[in-house]
Amino acid sequence: MAKHYRPPGKKKEGNAARYITRSQAVKHLQVTLPLFRRLCILKGVFPREPKKKVKGNHHTYYHVKDVAFLQHEPLLEIFRDKRAYEKKIKKAESKKNPDLANRLRTRIPTYTLDRIIRERYPKFVDALRDLDDCLTMVHLFAALPALEREKLEVDRIHNCRRLSHEWLAYISRVHKLRKVFISVKGIYYQAEVEGQKVTWLTPHALQQVLPEDDVDFNVMLTFLEVYETLLTFANYHLYHSINVKYPPILDPRLEALASDLYALSRYIDANSRTSVVDPQAPTMSGSEQVETQQKGTEPDESDLRLAQLQYQLPLNEPGVLMRLAEDVAGEDEEDEDTRECKKLFKSLKFFLSREVPRESLLFVIPAFGGVVSWEGEGAPFKEADQSITHQIVDRPSQGHKFLSREYVQPQWVYDCVNARIILPTENYLVGRVPPPHLSPFVDNEAEGYVPEYAETIKRLQAAARNEVLPLPGVGKEDLEDPQKLLVEGVIDRAAANEAAERKRKMTLEQNRYLDELKVEVDGLQSSSTGLDNKQTSKEMEAREESEPDIHRIVQDHANMSKVVMSRNKRKLYEAMEIGKKRKQAHVNLLKERKKKIETGQKFES
Repeated sequence: MAKHYRPPGKKKEGNAARYITRSQAVKHLQVTLPLFRRLCILKGVFPREPKKKVKGNHHTYYHVKDVAFLQHEPLLEIFRDKRAYEKKIKKAESKKNPDLANRLRTRIPTYTLDRIIRERYPKFVDALRDLDDCLTMVHLFAALPALEREKLEVDRIHNCRRLSHEWLAYISRVHKLRKVFISVKGIYYQAEVEGQKVTWLTPHALQQVLPEDDVDFNVMLTFLEVYETLLTFANYHLYHSINVKYPPILDPRLEALASDLYALSRYIDANSRTSVVDPQAPTMSGSEQVETQQKGTEPDESDLRLAQLQYQLPLNEPGVLMRLAEDVAGEDEEDEDTRECKKLFKSLKFFLSREVPRESLLFVIPAFGGVVSWEGEGAPFKEADQSITHQIVDRPSQGHKFLSREYVQPQWVYDCVNARIILPTENYLVGRVPPPHLSPFVDNEAEGYVPEYAETIKRLQAAARNEVLPLPGVGKEDLEDPQKLLVEGVIDRAAANEAAERKRKMTLEQNRYLDELKVEVDGLQSSSTGLDNKQTSKEMEAREESEPDIHRIVQDHANMSKVVMSRNKRKLYEAMEIGKKRKQAHVNLLKERKKKIETGQKFES
């Protein structure tokens, strides 16, 4: 039979040949729409936006090469085999043959995503750059309840909780946490791992209510499947970078007491010491570790006994208390931020009351060098310990108090972390309204509005670093006067003399320039006219009146610039101007609110 060729002029070219719609892609791959959506999520294929949409604006478009990429995916055949087995199982159950159905369930094909993770992230840095959504999703599912109707299994929730705790334990162990912010959505964290900033959001420790129709859990579970494997590989790499075996084997008693984070810290402490003593100890490969973890293989009896012995270590040992003050033999390679964060709470000992967010504080305080305990079984030390310096309380009043410690609210810890200094505790005492909790992710200078408490923190930071900042109402020009600095004892006499000489030279240069300008102006006036001084003064006044306003000149210049612009650049410039006006309006609104609050406080007092 002769081939049918496309007539000339009817050949597909351009966007019509490069992009196809979603329905065409599903028909081409011969799969269902949910399976196509799952394949796209696993392989990282996303819709495209062509410049010219051939089929219309109401279609979703994919690149032809992306569809061909999915067509050669081995998982496609596994999913087809699984669908065939599911049909056989359903047929056996309809024929009331349970033996055949159970036998088919044992033979159903399985798959892993290890190859896809290595394919999508050839380097570890690529995986770190994509960890933001991964950590947020894993921490979200770790806080959700198990529901059969949404296919949220208990093992899945426990696995997410274990992975999240492993990540938090590593960040706390290497002191890589940089920023913390408490918001209505949850708690934002930012860590710096191998030069990459990783930001994630954890929900508050409250009862979660799941929406029934607003969220498609099938899509979220598919994303979670990828993120679980990705975080497993990331944790494996990070734990081996500090000479710790992975996956960790925890003390069952601490696990039963819901102290997983503390148990992980003790495991890392004990395991890193063993690695330093015996660096030639045999370890499993990465794929074997992941397979052992995913298959749920039971650990050896010796490993379980080792995990139980970790709990029997003396609790007053500094390394056992969550490995907070000591570190491995890599201190010389630490950067300046890590050394600063490591010493923030170094000499402080905290105790957490039962109403505070325990898991968050157990993560943040050790990450900045502090020692922490809590109220309950399995705690390192009790509330009556006299060496406790701070007790974190979040209640209106505290009944029994120890005079040897300070009782502060949890916000004090987070504000100290963001400011990188130990803030005064007067404003954070029990029963007082704390100062505003400022976000470390906002650049106040770029926003154009600096809150009052941010200026207070800046002055405390300058005092801690022995820097000089201008006082309220005093400009930088006052600090430039060397005599004032000498009188106030900020600089010595030699530095004051050098600053005075430099200032004198600059003043002489400025006066000389002004004199030259005056001579030029006087020469022009004497040669141009011979009128008397009264007429000259009248002309100067008339000239001053006829001179245009400086704001008018700037406005005319901007209008002329807009005239010569192209249409696209002019629209972009107008959008930028609108954004600046909107930002300025927001700043004015904040200042107005601040003024109203201050007025109300004065009226009440």
